Amino acid sequence: MKRFQELAAASIVSAALLLASQSAAIAFDAHAGYYYPEPQTNEVYISELPVANDAQKRSRAAFVIGLAAQHSKQNHAAGYHLFAKGGDLEKLIIVATGDGQYDTLYRLRALLAALTSLARSTELFARSNHPHELNFLDFCKLIGFKQVTITNGKDIAHQIKIR
Repeated sequence: MKRFQELAAASIVSAALLLASQSAAIAFDAHAGYYYPEPQTNEVYISELPVANDAQKRSRAAFVIGLAAQHSKQNHAAGYHLFAKGGDLEKLIIVATGDGQYDTLYRLRALLAALTSLARSTELFARSNHPHELNFLDFCKLIGFKQVTITNGKDIAHQIKIR
């Protein structure tokens, strides 16, 4: 009986270690520590919109390139950079370029709200039935982004999984 208890205990410990290693592998973020610090806050955003039929790696790259081009035509710096990363460019990273601008979660969310205006000016957004009811994260889902990480580029990062 004692041998059985020892084997059962060893099995439980092995299962717990396996589960912990799988969780760590799932949670690994290759971009943390390079483009932004390890995210302190996370959330899941559920959008009722489907991913657009024509959404692909190329359209996500075009969005980031187009937004950068739009910023370069302005007379002032945007205060942030956007990057599409991941194997299918399914991760959007937004990094502030100056100190003190996006240094709280509320300011990071305000930037996302401001980006909604830019998204509403796109053709894809205009095709939806009620574009005024949608926000930037809905737009991200439409073009196939699965994750948005927004950071002050120093010590704050917030990550949003889009479903």
